[in-house]
Amino acid sequence: MLQQVIMEANRSFRRCLIGGTFDRFHAGHQLLIQTALRQADFIEVHVTNDEMAQSKDHWIQPLDDRMDALLSWLGDAALHRYEIHVLNDVHGPAPSHRTADSIVATIETIPRCHQINERRYENGLPPLSILEAPHLNDELGGILSSSRIRRGLIDQDGHPWIPPSYEGKILRMPEVLDDEFKTPMGELFEGPEDAPEVALSAMLEALPPNHGALVAVGDVTVKGLMDMGILPDVAFIDGQTKREALDVSLQVQSEQFALSRSLVNPPSQLTPALLESVRWSLEQDEPVLIEVDGEEDLAPMFVLAAAPLGTIVVYGQPRQGVVMRILDLEAKHRARNLLVHFEEEG
Repeated sequence: MLQQVIMEANRSFRRCLIGGTFDRFHAGHQLLIQTALRQADFIEVHVTNDEMAQSKDHWIQPLDDRMDALLSWLGDAALHRYEIHVLNDVHGPAPSHRTADSIVATIETIPRCHQINERRYENGLPPLSILEAPHLNDELGGILSSSRIRRGLIDQDGHPWIPPSYEGKILRMPEVLDDEFKTPMGELFEGPEDAPEVALSAMLEALPPNHGALVAVGDVTVKGLMDMGILPDVAFIDGQTKREALDVSLQVQSEQFALSRSLVNPPSQLTPALLESVRWSLEQDEPVLIEVDGEEDLAPMFVLAAAPLGTIVVYGQPRQGVVMRILDLEAKHRARNLLVHFEEEG
């Protein structure tokens, strides 16, 4: 077995190889590349192709999007000291690369670098010096990673979507946000109030073929979906519409859900019980019904902030139709920007 040494940071190398998926390009990716830039005159970045990336997780961004984000950052950080290529196999060109003299890795990928150097030895080439890049921890105490971003836990700088100071607090929506909440937080599908199936049918036709959990908020929306043969993965109801009790014939048949919870959440408030139930429901493998004593209208705020990317959130827009949001980073940013304006009550 060849022995490789992690080189000192003051050693200068000619050409350093970097490989990765670079999904949701984040601060940890930047640190990895900066480690190479500090120690090498030139870097080659090899980005995993779509076939290999999708085999890991089908929520990984398409190659073009990943390349665009990477090139945008490299243009400012690396100037003319880089090339970017598509990686079509696990080792890429490293085992036979004749001009590279180093490779950058995190502690988890160092064993793969040793494998590359074994193959280089078989090819009659000198080993690549292995430059170890440190990890970045996010504010929740985990390692900043694309997988944690996809799971909806943190943003690309490692900040949580729900401010830690809000944990365990009752939050009240201030009146200044009334107009903001009248603006749909996704795509609006119009339809008459007395025929919700019109808007819901259009929404279902627009669903992408691959998506995450379907979360429905509001009795009319939930029952409308169920009447059309669609059982939401997570449903929030309060037994009311426009703050009036629903007729028995219009109520959701709760027995169709494998799991259920009840909680108290007063109007215009977001309670710790609601947040805990949102998090719990998103972890379940069977359909969940959350029955709210009070009001569930603001539940999408916590769902958008807590759910994984790709989650589908559907709710009614009064007198207009239904809104569907495919959860992405933009939606999470908007949810957090609204949440920070809520007033803490305890």
